[in-house]
Amino acid sequence: MSYDADVIVIGAGLAGLVATAELVAAGRTVILLDQEPEQSLGGQAHWSFGGLFLVDSPEQRRMRVKDSRALALQDWFGTAGFDRTEDHWPRKWAEAYVDFAAGEKRAWLHARGVRFFPVVGWAERGGYDANGHGNSVPRFHITWGTGPGLVAPFERTVRAGAARGLVDLRFRHRVTGLARTAGAVDTVSGEILAPSTAARGTASSREVTGAFELRAQAVIVTSGGIGGNHDLVRAQWPARLGTPPAKLLSGVPAHVDGLMLGIAEKAGAHHINRDRMWHYTEGIENWNPIWARHGIRILPGPSSLWLDATGKRLPVPLFPGFDTLGTLEHITRTGHDHTWFVLDQRIIGKEFALSGSEQNPDLTGKSVRGVLGRARADVPDPVRAFMDHGADFVVEKDLSALVRGMNALTDEPLIDETALRREITARDREITNPFTKDLQVTAIRGARRYLGDKLIRTAAPHRILDPAAGPLIAVRLNILTRKSLGGLETDLDSRVLTEGGAPLDGVYAAGEAAGFGGGGVHGYRSLEGTFLGGCVFSGRAAGRAAARAVS
Repeated sequence: MSYDADVIVIGAGLAGLVATAELVAAGRTVILLDQEPEQSLGGQAHWSFGGLFLVDSPEQRRMRVKDSRALALQDWFGTAGFDRTEDHWPRKWAEAYVDFAAGEKRAWLHARGVRFFPVVGWAERGGYDANGHGNSVPRFHITWGTGPGLVAPFERTVRAGAARGLVDLRFRHRVTGLARTAGAVDTVSGEILAPSTAARGTASSREVTGAFELRAQAVIVTSGGIGGNHDLVRAQWPARLGTPPAKLLSGVPAHVDGLMLGIAEKAGAHHINRDRMWHYTEGIENWNPIWARHGIRILPGPSSLWLDATGKRLPVPLFPGFDTLGTLEHITRTGHDHTWFVLDQRIIGKEFALSGSEQNPDLTGKSVRGVLGRARADVPDPVRAFMDHGADFVVEKDLSALVRGMNALTDEPLIDETALRREITARDREITNPFTKDLQVTAIRGARRYLGDKLIRTAAPHRILDPAAGPLIAVRLNILTRKSLGGLETDLDSRVLTEGGAPLDGVYAAGEAAGFGGGGVHGYRSLEGTFLGGCVFSGRAAGRAAARAVS
């Protein structure tokens, strides 16, 4: 029987590159397919902030953070909330991933040239009890070079494999079908799209110029999720998260369309937990968009006052950076699609970071001098650009003007100045002494006990209405689509399973297409820094297992 390669990998994002790199290391031949042009190699990972979840790392220890596998697993299971029969393999993947993060993950990446920013971030703090959602300690390790810095070593290996004749890179190949021979899935067919010079992330042509059919002993699906397909996001939106917003921004390019998941299902794959998804609540319209409805996520420190569309503070513990999906659920039940941060220049200068490699030129460009500037309270240039040009920003010297600006951005004037002044004044009174009943103020003070937050992420407590801290700033926040938490069910070898639980012979899956492992390693919620790492871990498992299977 004649094959075109040992393995076909569908999707040239991070998971696909890692799987292909493992196959190259094992001496296997690979055809790597992607519907986008070559300039989009690396997929969504290229655009990411590069955050990775590590446990008991040297970076944590240098920042005086005490972490352990037991604590991380407690946090993971408390966050995931596994409660379904289908969570059998996701649970096993969760245990395996925490073992990886607490074990060889950092050394394995370090050996490939990956380095980390020395200050560890504290994402998804939870705010509930010890067994509830959230990270008990800082675990968000930023890759030096952000997303491109993480993609680079695997891209180098893949391109070296191509130079050796082991890898055949075929861009503009859109898969439309999987077929079997003698029981095993070994045939991949689809359409060849017209060549495109579209810049990375921008829409590329869908003109069909031909067809293809390829055969291999194994197929690995690493095609990503559904975040760019708003129709599919809405179709799979769970009732527990309220009504889908009428307005959604996209945190990923349009080609993240989820269509390959349906193709795999038709071939017999079991797609589970499709109602579990991860969308951000701090999205702002990109003033300089790359793709349609391009949104950027604010990575906020803890001090901004978070208000609903009518100017009421969000309930405890829905503070900035604490519980993404808890906040999303609350927002969708208010009857409005947007919320507000109200803050001042002192806070925005210290606490606002923007997610995305292109929004962090110092980290992406590996500029030590630029990164050192983060310890100052100056407003970073990318944030300043949004203050100057962003459709969601209002910057004014006094509260009356701020409220007028906020109401000008909505269809009807929902913010009452008297009520908002009372809200901010009450909060400011709690700042003036070391005692407080305001739990957000307690959280701010707690954050500053962590050296990393005190250095670059949390402003010293002060009154928002203090003129010396001004001007005042309001930011309209939108819902931003991002990740699918469910996916194709897989065992620990990344073999895709059928509805009955048996392996779908010849098919593997990794990355977001596999729910980052098992069909949903995160359960209902994520601890952050676990998406890229899930692509790496599941891609590695798929590549190694497929290499063994075709030996």
